[in-house]
Amino acid sequence: MTGTSFAAIVVTYESAAHVEPGLRAVSAQLTEDDELIVVDNASKDETRATVRQVAPRARLVTQDSNLGFASACNAGAAASSAPLLLFLNPDTVPAPGFLDALRAIADERLEWGAWQGLVTLPGGREINTSGGVAHFLGMGWAGRCGKPVSAAPTAPTEVSFASGAALVVRRPAWERVGGFDARYFMYGEDLDLSLRIWLSGLRVGVVPTARAEHDYEFAKGDRKWFLLERNRWWTILSDYPTALLALLAPALLLSELALLLVALRGGWLRAKLRSQAAVLRDLSQILARRRQVQRLRAVGAAAFAERLTASLDSPYLGHPARSSTVETLQRTYWVLVLSALAAGTRLRRSSNPNSVGLACLPYAPPRNPS
Repeated sequence: MTGTSFAAIVVTYESAAHVEPGLRAVSAQLTEDDELIVVDNASKDETRATVRQVAPRARLVTQDSNLGFASACNAGAAASSAPLLLFLNPDTVPAPGFLDALRAIADERLEWGAWQGLVTLPGGREINTSGGVAHFLGMGWAGRCGKPVSAAPTAPTEVSFASGAALVVRRPAWERVGGFDARYFMYGEDLDLSLRIWLSGLRVGVVPTARAEHDYEFAKGDRKWFLLERNRWWTILSDYPTALLALLAPALLLSELALLLVALRGGWLRAKLRSQAAVLRDLSQILARRRQVQRLRAVGAAAFAERLTASLDSPYLGHPARSSTVETLQRTYWVLVLSALAAGTRLRRSSNPNSVGLACLPYAPPRNPS
């Protein structure tokens, strides 16, 4: 097995109707050293039979119950030995040359711990995501979603987070940060993983020459809103450096009040209240997780904050969130936060000339942070 061998991991759940095209496409691009692993979350339809028929090479890992996307990805990674982990949604269909483009970047961008392909909507003319966008309030969304493919980057580019629909992670980086957190179940686990990789000193990017179609739909519902909001707070409270978290506290509290009104108007207030209750109930777990995450931190708060945005330029957010007044207030607040973090960094450097605010290093075996 070479240093650029893939374990392509596909998670399925009741996926018989749409898993075949993706499995055929990825199977055709695998080398002899690559692995193909399908983790099935206790499907009751013909998913497992379809996998065996379409991809006889695949190792089928069967779960006794549906433990969620994050847990199944972890199971797939544990069942493999390849140095590069490629996570694909069951309805993601790689275009020819997809794996070659992703494989090449492993040697070209040694500082990248994770990267994604350019994910398009069905037909390949519009973007699903050209790299995730992360707001300082912990919200994340698909970058350039709905825009023409011509609007995508033309060269490998760093992004806030990489989409789990077509995600590559170096195994040492995966093992160092602990993979996905199974408690997320689904939604936001790719944002959380990417931020933890940024914190560890590695970078995250997108490879636009690696194309894959994804049958994406932002379906709303109480269950999804609950998971999105609960997981958002898990990410904020675990991943944000203390200095950033302290400066954002007023905005985070104010946004919670505003979101209650948004949820009431949108019909998902019950889900929002449930998510708040779940965060409070699990606060001791979250704080314990925070200690683990922050122990691995190799970048300063100012450098981490550079990965976040104050813009709410997402097609999935309502008009009030994207109004000019709200945008102006957020941008002004964010400028003040960044200025305060930068001043803190300068002060620390003046008192300790050997300190480093950003330690994004070329890929190397994991080290214990000082």
